[in-house]
Amino acid sequence: MTTTSTKPTRATKGSKAPRPQPDLSFELSLGQGQLVCGIDEVGRGPLAGPVVAAAVVLPPDGLPAHVARAINDSKALSQRVREELEPEIRAHALAVALAEASAAEIDDLNIHKATLLAMARAYAALPGEAPAVALIDGKFKPALPCLAEAIVKGDGRSQSIAAASIVAKVARDREMTRLAALHPQYGWERNAGYPTPEHLEALRRHGGTAHHRVSFAPVRAQKALAD
Repeated sequence: MTTTSTKPTRATKGSKAPRPQPDLSFELSLGQGQLVCGIDEVGRGPLAGPVVAAAVVLPPDGLPAHVARAINDSKALSQRVREELEPEIRAHALAVALAEASAAEIDDLNIHKATLLAMARAYAALPGEAPAVALIDGKFKPALPCLAEAIVKGDGRSQSIAAASIVAKVARDREMTRLAALHPQYGWERNAGYPTPEHLEALRRHGGTAHHRVSFAPVRAQKALAD
């Protein structure tokens, strides 16, 4: 008689455990049959461009299986996969909204407050019935007229937040590509405004633009030299 061992297989040295897929656990535990939206932002770290937030309301049973299997935190996905998933999310979601806080608002408020502002704007922009519950990626919650739950690393745990992270990332990358056509010297179509060597060198050579965040140290330092 042949027996099959149930002892877990040890990972080989240097290998990583499979990344868990975001699911609907939080949506089902907090929604209680009510509309739930996931909210996430993209663009806290760049030196230029807006911070962009998305809010996504999924159907109660989530995304179709072929989409749910592929969805994850946008940072864990390639640009090609994000671009393929974004229209699928829009096609199957009950509602999707985008909002942003500009570079000027980031300078006026600071990046933390501007991020929460963009999230609140995304929630307010959702069409149709307002969700009763919002799942927020991270440790902090924007002021919302509904129950809100902050979930650390939520973009890798909640299907709604993961969907929002993909929609926000695709939208912001497209915006930075559009701005790159106006300011081609910074390579924003490649670096999305992040402080890459290419971007920092261009900032040193050409100075900043109206889309740069003067409150961020590398831009502030370059502006001080220019002044």
